[in-house]
Amino acid sequence: MNEAERHTSEARDESASSSSTEREKGPQRDEPAGPRGPAGRGGPERPHGDRPRSSWTRVLLFVVVLWFLWMIVSQGARGTEITYAQFKGYLAAGVVKQASVTSDRITGLIEREAVPAGDERPARFEFQTVRVDDKALVEELAKANVDYRGVVENPLGGLFLLWILPLLFLPLLLIFLARSRGGAGGGPMGSPFGFGRSRARLVADKHTGVTFADVAGCEEAKADLEEVVEFLKNSERFVKLGAKIPKGVLLLGPPGTGKTLLARAVAGEAGVPFFSISGSEFVEMFVGVGAARVRDLFEQAKKTAPCIVFIDEIDAIGRARGVQIGAVNDEREQTLNQLLVELDGFEPNSGVILLAATNRPDVLDRALLRPGRFDRQVVLDAPDFEGRKAILAVHAKGKPLAPDVDFASIARGTPGFSGADLANALNEAALLASRRRGSEITHHDLEEAIEKIVAGPERQTRRLKTTERRRVAYHEAGHALVAHHSPNADPVHKISIVPRGRAALGYTMQLPVEEQYLMTRAELEDRMVVLLGGRAAEQLVLGDVSTGAADDLERATGIARQMVCVFGMGTSTGLMRCARDVDSQYLRGPGVRLERDCSEETARAIDGEVRAILDASFATALRILEAQREKLELVASTLLDRERLDREEFDALVGVRPSAS
Repeated sequence: MNEAERHTSEARDESASSSSTEREKGPQRDEPAGPRGPAGRGGPERPHGDRPRSSWTRVLLFVVVLWFLWMIVSQGARGTEITYAQFKGYLAAGVVKQASVTSDRITGLIEREAVPAGDERPARFEFQTVRVDDKALVEELAKANVDYRGVVENPLGGLFLLWILPLLFLPLLLIFLARSRGGAGGGPMGSPFGFGRSRARLVADKHTGVTFADVAGCEEAKADLEEVVEFLKNSERFVKLGAKIPKGVLLLGPPGTGKTLLARAVAGEAGVPFFSISGSEFVEMFVGVGAARVRDLFEQAKKTAPCIVFIDEIDAIGRARGVQIGAVNDEREQTLNQLLVELDGFEPNSGVILLAATNRPDVLDRALLRPGRFDRQVVLDAPDFEGRKAILAVHAKGKPLAPDVDFASIARGTPGFSGADLANALNEAALLASRRRGSEITHHDLEEAIEKIVAGPERQTRRLKTTERRRVAYHEAGHALVAHHSPNADPVHKISIVPRGRAALGYTMQLPVEEQYLMTRAELEDRMVVLLGGRAAEQLVLGDVSTGAADDLERATGIARQMVCVFGMGTSTGLMRCARDVDSQYLRGPGVRLERDCSEETARAIDGEVRAILDASFATALRILEAQREKLELVASTLLDRERLDREEFDALVGVRPSAS
C-alpha cells in the first residue's frame, strides 16, 4: 500500500502537472521520442584500419611460445645437472670421457659399462655441473685420460639472450596486443601512445539512420533545429545575408525526452558527418588528456566540415568551476577551459556545429552558456497528449497490432510519460503478447504493460493473510471513495489489491481528464485528502491503523510543506519563499528535497501550519467516509471478491461522480 499509493497522483508537479500516478524510476535512455536507427547509438563507425588484427595476435603469440621453448631447450641441451661431488666421483671411476671447462661450469660426456644399483641415470649421458675453485682439476682430468678443453664464453651473448632481447620484445608485445584490442572506439586509441586522441565515434554521411520523421512529440524543438539543417545544406544563402549560424546548440530536458535522438536526426537530415562522444570520455586518470582530446576532436571536425559534433551529458565536463583543490577537479577544469577556447576559436560559418545535451543545466558553467558559445538552447519537455499519440505511432511501426488498439486512449492514460516510457510500454506489450502465444498486440496488452510500468509486476507468490488482505481492501476503497467525492481530485481509473512491485500491496490509479499545467490551492488540498483517505478508512472501519500509509503521509507532508514554503499559500509566512529546491529543476513535485531558507522561529511556525493542514485534510477524509460508509463496505467486499475494479465497475457501485463546484 505505501509503495503503491505513490502511483496515484505524483506525476503532476506543483506548477506543471499531467498525471496523478507516479511511476517507478527505472533506467531511462535519453532518446526515445522515436526509434533508433539501424546503426545503433553511434551508427556505423568508420574503421581506422583494415588489417586482420586477430591474425597478428596469433603470429605474435606463436613467436612468444617458440622463444620460450627455445630458451628451455637450450638450457636442457647442456645435459643432466649433477653436483660437483658426483662429478669428482665419476672422474675417479674413470667414466668421464669428454669435458668442456668454462669459468663457471663444466659440461661433458659420461660412459659407463654398468649402472650401479640405485642410480637412475643411463649408462651414457651428458652432464653439467657448477665449477668450484679446484686447483687439482686439470691434473685429475689428465690423469683420467679425459678429452678436455677450455672454453671462453662471450658474456654479451648470454646478456643479450637473457636480458636485452626480452626487454626489447616486451614493448613490441604490449603495442601489438593493444592494437589488436582496438581500444575504445577502435583505431589508435588502443595504443599506449594514443591517450590524447579523441574517442569520438564518426558516423559516415547519411548513415545515422534517423531523420525528423522518426522523431515525434517535440515539434517546437525540431522547428528550432531546422535552421541548423538549412545552414548545413545551403550555407551560401545565410552568408550572403550576413547571417551567422549559432556555434553551439544546447539540448535541455529531463531524461528520456529524445535529446540524443534529435541530435542524430539533425545529422541525418543534413546528410553530413556526425561525431558522437560522451562528456565522461574526455577525462582520464592522466592530467592533460581531456584537453588534448578536445583539441583532437575539433581538429578532426574542421577537416571534415561541414559536420556536427555531439557531446552527450556535457555536464560531466561543463560543471561550474570553483576553488576546489584536487587532481580530478583540475583535470576537469582544464578540459572545460580547452572546450571554451575551441568554441571561441571557431571561425564564423566554418561549417562545424556543436550540439550538446544535458538534463542538469543548473550546474553548467556560465562561461559555457554565454552568447558566442552555446548561442541557442532548445528545451525538450515531456510530450503532451498529441505528442504521446505520435510517439506511440512511431514506435508501433513494424509491430502487429490488433484492431482494438486505441492510441488515443493509451495516450490519455499515460500523462507524464516520456518517449522512453512509451517505447518501453510498447516493448512490454509485445513481450506480454508473446508470453500468451498471441499473434498480435491487443489493447489489453498495452494497458497491462502500462500498469506494470506504473505499479510494478504482479507478485503472485506473495500471499497475504486474510486480515491483511481485508485491511488492504478497505485502504484502497478509502482512497477511491474520497477521490470520487472530492470535486477537484482526478477520477478513479482502476483499483487493485493484487500485490505488485517491491512493496505495493495494492493501489488506486487516478488519471486526469485533460492536460494540466497549473494547480490551485483547492486541487492541492483535495490531493492531500485523497492521500489520507486510506488511513482514514482503516481507522474508521478497523479501529486501528497500520504502516501501509507511510508513503501517503510522506507525499501529503511534501505537498503541505510546499504550499507553505514554496507556493506562498500559508498564513504563517505569507508570500515569503522559505525553502529552495535541492534537486534539478526538472525534478518537481512532493518528492523533491527542500532546503530551509528561513530562521528557526519561522521554521517552527511552518511546522505548526503544515501539521494543521494535514489534520484538516484527515478530518475531511474521515467525514467523507463516514457519510459513505455503506459504499465503503460495498467497494471493499467487491475488491475482496474480484481483486480488481476498473472505472466502469467502480462507477456502477458508487454512482455517478458529483460534478466539480
